[in-house]
Amino acid sequence: MSEMNKTPKEIVAELDQYIIGQNDAKRSVAIALRNRYRRMQLEESMQQEVTPKNILMIGPTGVGKTEIARRLARIVKAPFVKVEATKFTEVGYVGRDVESMVRDLVENAITIVEKEQYSRVYSQALKKANKRLVKVLVPGIKKEQNNQNNNPYQQMMNMFNQAQTNEPKEEITEEIKVNRSTILEQLEKGALDSREVTIEIEEPKKNAPQMNNAMEQMGIDLNDALGALSPSKKIQRTVTVKEAQELLVREEQAKLVNEADISTAAIRLAESSGIIFIDEIDKITSKSQQNSGEVSREGVQRDILPIVEGSQVNTKYGAIQTDHVLFIASGAFSLSKPSDLIPELQGRFPIRVELSDLTAEDFVRILTEPNNALISQYVALIGTENVNVIFTQEAIKKIAEIAYNVNRETDNIGARRLHTILEKLLEDLLYEAPDMQMGEIRITEAYVDEKLASIAENKDLSRYIL
Repeated sequence: MSEMNKTPKEIVAELDQYIIGQNDAKRSVAIALRNRYRRMQLEESMQQEVTPKNILMIGPTGVGKTEIARRLARIVKAPFVKVEATKFTEVGYVGRDVESMVRDLVENAITIVEKEQYSRVYSQALKKANKRLVKVLVPGIKKEQNNQNNNPYQQMMNMFNQAQTNEPKEEITEEIKVNRSTILEQLEKGALDSREVTIEIEEPKKNAPQMNNAMEQMGIDLNDALGALSPSKKIQRTVTVKEAQELLVREEQAKLVNEADISTAAIRLAESSGIIFIDEIDKITSKSQQNSGEVSREGVQRDILPIVEGSQVNTKYGAIQTDHVLFIASGAFSLSKPSDLIPELQGRFPIRVELSDLTAEDFVRILTEPNNALISQYVALIGTENVNVIFTQEAIKKIAEIAYNVNRETDNIGARRLHTILEKLLEDLLYEAPDMQMGEIRITEAYVDEKLASIAENKDLSRYIL
């Protein structure tokens, strides 16, 4: 995969498009990712010995820890799953077992591989889907089967064959052939996209209730088991030709790919390229909360340890080894410190990165610089109502200043504060925009002061509103 061949500088450059600052953290994750590519170039015997250098990111909420990990996975198209350490419980307690994070990773890998495999057979599936759709749009003349001369065995075989093909015998005249040819041409050009049509497709599988932990740990999927017992049913849907085409293409793609190949490739992808992001790891240290539950918290750490060290986990797609999965853990560590984790788990996260608090200057850059920055998002949203919003540079600086001050004086929630402040600032405009006749609105420093200054200055008020 060419994405895996990116240099650390290229990875950092891509992360810079979405995340402001935090250069140390970006460098660390970029090096960890490049080391994976380096490992794949080694001899097989050496590959097994080189383990991932897991990363522990330390910093307050809203400074970019999760976004760095998520963007990293997107850059290299790697399976990625984010979990909260606090959602897990020690074995024997009610709650999710820690192995479920690995099963979620495999599910993510299945989605990636399935998308890749389906795209390979798309053109073939499209031809088959169009052929089915043309038959619906220009039906043939149904023929009555005369089974009087057939013996009972032959009658039974005819019924079986018809059930298998789901296509009753029909007569195709020369006129129908010409019509089908014309319709196919129009279909391929998209001329019939908005026309309605009734098609017959397989009924989508319904998800069974949540599996219990015992079944999940054994890699048993109740949905598959129930699906095998009940035959697939056909249902009728009345949709546009465009939607019908998409539904039929999906069905045909599923017939053209091999499910076993997808499962094997997904397991292999998750093993070699998977990234598991464990958030709030500081909350499972015994010192993070001096009350009951400390034993269970340490128990969760001990349950996580073998997965991070490398162990085999059973999934419904097969067993997966976690030896080369990259683990990125993060936490604010405001009430505890990394050394409060059990020593064995500490040792499995050799790379420590501290993310810094965001400054007012950082907020200005976050509002304007990244791809699809917050200001751009709001301008585009209000632009759908034919209202052009322009933010002056002074207004943006004022918004950043208010966000920084509110974070400092109340709870520091990092860049997330900008969402709250912009929503409050543009509340009236978002409400009035559909009924406005004017084409342009300028958001100035005075406008920001009018809407937010009094709230920001009142600590009790800003605590609840901003």
